[in-house]
Amino acid sequence: MTEDEVLSEFRSSGALLEGHFKLSSGRHSAHYLQCARVLMNAERAGGLARALAAKLPRDLRAEIDLVISPAMGGIIIGHEMGRALGKDAMFLERPDGEFHLRRGFTIEPGAKVLMVEDVVTTGLSSREAIEAVERAGGEVIAEAALIDRSAGEVDLGIPFFPLVQISFPTYAAGEIPEELARIPLTKPGSRG
Repeated sequence: MTEDEVLSEFRSSGALLEGHFKLSSGRHSAHYLQCARVLMNAERAGGLARALAAKLPRDLRAEIDLVISPAMGGIIIGHEMGRALGKDAMFLERPDGEFHLRRGFTIEPGAKVLMVEDVVTTGLSSREAIEAVERAGGEVIAEAALIDRSAGEVDLGIPFFPLVQISFPTYAAGEIPEELARIPLTKPGSRG
């Protein structure tokens, strides 16, 4: 899929929103990608996952033992990536503000893990999720995401394979442009 085709999927499903948003990273933006909307259609979610899986080098795909994604946003695309790669898929949760495996999920010591996210902006959640997998005994060998909002600037410390890189500007709380600050703030993500 091309970048235009991916963004067309977001637009047609009402998943590309405009306004004033506080992202999960804490940064502000005039654009929000509501991946749950684009992934609510199973056929579309599967197609996006297959396109994302095709971005992974063949030798990397052969190494993957397990797909893990952080909740909430990564659950659907992580599950579909597991299907596309023929691997089990699990997810991490933040019951106490820190990522953990729950629901009886365990990782075999040394298992090679593909981390899968919906959107990466600063990479903070990804790095926290990678640390959680390492604490549980796995080795995260790469990350894949539907959208890289950093436009290639994020460094996760591992190979990163986004389906699309987007450069929607984001702003720290003290840097918000006046025209954006005039719009009522919305916090649409899964973290409060």
